[in-house]
Amino acid sequence: MRRVSLIWVSFLVSGMCLAQHDPSAHDQHMADVKQHGAEAMGFDQDKTTHHFRLYKDGGAVEVRANDPADTASIRQIRDHLKEQGKKFATGDFGAPQHTHGQVPPGVETMTRLRSKIQYDFQSTERGGRLRITTADTQALAAVHDFLRFQIRDHETGDKTSVE
Repeated sequence: MRRVSLIWVSFLVSGMCLAQHDPSAHDQHMADVKQHGAEAMGFDQDKTTHHFRLYKDGGAVEVRANDPADTASIRQIRDHLKEQGKKFATGDFGAPQHTHGQVPPGVETMTRLRSKIQYDFQSTERGGRLRITTADTQALAAVHDFLRFQIRDHETGDKTSVE
């Protein structure tokens, strides 16, 4: 009986590993992130580019319109990042949760330590940047966890080390 149980557990674990590496599951996840991202952010994910930066004092979320003449996307990006800075400061991370279908790593700590984290919106030529800063080491680790997750799940190719 024990041998059968071990074989069954091995089979289940193998199946889960295969599902995680299934290209069609990956493609569906990326399609969901794009669709839910457009819903949560208010702009077309294919017309924009995200970047996430890790700094010694926090990091940044940067979004830009791919076309410099796309004034609608530029306005939507700026509106979204301004609004997210205000929401994050109150502990509201609903947009990232909706986009990714889960609570991103770091959010629980960022919410708990929200009074120790500052969010500053900056306009850029084609969009904007939400700068996230903190002097608290626990909050800093959470910000970095949050940004690393964004890099992985949006597949931006950004560095996951601190600049």
